[in-house]
Amino acid sequence: MAKMVPVVLCGGSGTRLWPRSRKSFPKPFLPLIGDNTLFEGTLARCADADSFGPPIVVTGEGHLAHVDAQLGDAPGASVIVEPMARNTAAAIAMAACRLPPETVMLVCPSDHHIADTAAFAQAAKRAADLADEGWLVAFGITATSPETGYGYIKRGEPIGDGAYKVERFVEKPDLERAQQFLADGGYSWNGGLFAFRADRFMEELEAHRPAIAAAARKAAEAGHVEGRRFHPDAESFAAIESESVDYAVMENTSRAAMVPASMGWSDIGSWTSLRDALIRDGSGNTVNGRAELVDCKNVYVESDGPRVSVIGLDDVVVVVDGDEVLVTTAAGAQKVGKLEGAAKQ
Repeated sequence: MAKMVPVVLCGGSGTRLWPRSRKSFPKPFLPLIGDNTLFEGTLARCADADSFGPPIVVTGEGHLAHVDAQLGDAPGASVIVEPMARNTAAAIAMAACRLPPETVMLVCPSDHHIADTAAFAQAAKRAADLADEGWLVAFGITATSPETGYGYIKRGEPIGDGAYKVERFVEKPDLERAQQFLADGGYSWNGGLFAFRADRFMEELEAHRPAIAAAARKAAEAGHVEGRRFHPDAESFAAIESESVDYAVMENTSRAAMVPASMGWSDIGSWTSLRDALIRDGSGNTVNGRAELVDCKNVYVESDGPRVSVIGLDDVVVVVDGDEVLVTTAAGAQKVGKLEGAAKQ
């Protein structure tokens, strides 16, 4: 098995979990599930020295203090400090330019939760083997409900044991299509986890987005090192077009593969997805902090101080954080990031 280097993508504003998550302290750095933060959990999943090399964290200036505090003194770890946000294609390209060409990169978002770490490790090993053979591999998360907030991967023909070609990537569907995907059984969620060799990724990026590849190489070549931090050249980096790795590479390559993964994955992309990832009582309720619920179902309550009382509600989220209070239906939880308070903080 090829040894993998985790490339941990650490960006975003965290507004979908406002008011708990703020721009200054977004969700990767919060202990939302258990005692460890989502970022620490990501690092812990990739800590086996027999399978993984030291991680590369790609982040921005605004998150450096949190990264340094939670990365600690991890041996060999490095941090790429982006001068500005330019989406995932640029972030991955910067890491690829900093690695030996034959290195297998395991691209991991820093703010996802995976309950079954053994299943993750098994899928990662299969993905690494495929990547070493030149495939660009996506993790196909087993779809358990007709989610409209995720992209999907359509499984193609088998590639050996436990892997498939990607027939196509599918944009976030409406509910009717999502229900069709679930019934079909051949579609998986696209969880943003990928594995590929550094040289193969750059070859595909150069083939499909040559301007991004050229600017990334220039930014890497003209960058400078400060301790374990690498700073790309700001002027060259600013010239990179902002585009996701899905659009720039994965949807265009003829060598896209997928490894099925049933591992208790969640992107913790809303208060309801956090509720669903936590332990719930017999009525589907979750309480974090001082609260009393009477005749409630599927209610999530979190309070950092004041006692919260809820009576007779179904599918509602109540969050108290400092002097901010959020009350929303489960359906409205996807719109939290649009609130004026979330945008400002």
